[in-house]
Amino acid sequence: MPRSKWNLLSLLACCLFAQNSFGFSPVIFIPGDGGSQLEAKLNKSSVVHYICAKTSNEFFNIWLNLELLVPFVIDCWVDNLRLEYDNVTRTTKAPVGVDIRVPGWGNSEPVEWLDPSHESSGAYFNTIADALAKIGYIRNVSLRGAPYDFRKAPNENEEFFVKLKVLVEETYTMNNKTAVTLVVHSMGGSMALHFLRLQTQSWKDQYIRRMISLSTPWGGAMKALKVFAIGDDLGSMMLSESTLRTQQITCPSLAWLIPSPLFWKPSEVLVQTDKYNYTISDLQKLFTDMEVPNAWEMRKDTEKYTQDFSPPGVELHCLYGYNISTVEKLVYKPGTWLDGYPTLAAGDGDGTVNARSLAACERWAKRRARATLNGKPVKALALPNAEHLKILHDQRVVDYVVTVMQL
Repeated sequence: MPRSKWNLLSLLACCLFAQNSFGFSPVIFIPGDGGSQLEAKLNKSSVVHYICAKTSNEFFNIWLNLELLVPFVIDCWVDNLRLEYDNVTRTTKAPVGVDIRVPGWGNSEPVEWLDPSHESSGAYFNTIADALAKIGYIRNVSLRGAPYDFRKAPNENEEFFVKLKVLVEETYTMNNKTAVTLVVHSMGGSMALHFLRLQTQSWKDQYIRRMISLSTPWGGAMKALKVFAIGDDLGSMMLSESTLRTQQITCPSLAWLIPSPLFWKPSEVLVQTDKYNYTISDLQKLFTDMEVPNAWEMRKDTEKYTQDFSPPGVELHCLYGYNISTVEKLVYKPGTWLDGYPTLAAGDGDGTVNARSLAACERWAKRRARATLNGKPVKALALPNAEHLKILHDQRVVDYVVTVMQL
């Protein structure tokens, strides 16, 4: 992949973006998968383990709550946070007796810290928010948050997009009619892209100053298929991939993040076995053979959101990492079929998302050079060794964001 020869300061110096005539642009943070707090209230008649609570008098933090992510107790967590898919209504719902809500709409704190106790392991947008506060931003006025149920894909998040439009307009008005900057991370970038496509160009021209995207999987990621196959331990040696997989594979957002045919070739093998080599064209067979048929149903529900790669229609700063080992293919040893543990063949990326998906925004930059993007600037910056989540605390990124917000 070609890399820009410009260093960070040179890139910023050459950005000829017009000054925002409204002044200091307020910020709305849009988080990615796992980037919003979730609260639960229980009224269950049965549980999966005797140590699990059946009822709770009030809502309690279920994500991110490290006290629930420990052996045995995690079985309760999985059962409470999983979703049940209905292939007639094409929607998901919580198990009977479980009520999940997303706290803190409009506030920055719930997306700055995933753990309300502000444990360092739950740090999210806080580093960027602190840096912006130092130059004059005010939390819940010019720094705001748009959390959502990250387990679900756009087809079940219609209310979020309606509320987000209201939040943008409200934030615009609160800040002396100043156009808003969307600072997005990971899947939050994909959610923001869909949101912007729903709006008219005149609305975007008035209310959106720019979008700053960090680690967005524009074309999906092979890690999503890896999670369907074996789960993900969230980076903790204490957690079991197979246990967490029970909850993870019930999430439509995971199906949405499966690699897009716009960026993976039809002949490219994604899952290799001695009986069959699965490509992007074999997803139905793959999920059937994995014995996760709902994954295919959820993929069909979300596929339409992966077929359009039209630009957002706003000024875009696209920052992402590379030079980190990232899963590109699952390789099963002969005789293991799909019930063994595959070798994770690696390629370039940010440790979570493949390089081709992260760099997809560069296509818009090239198209703009051919005058096809309505004059909206697109700047892509690839940062060596900027890991998918740690990019939020990378000083190069923090400095870039602060600099751009003062243009």
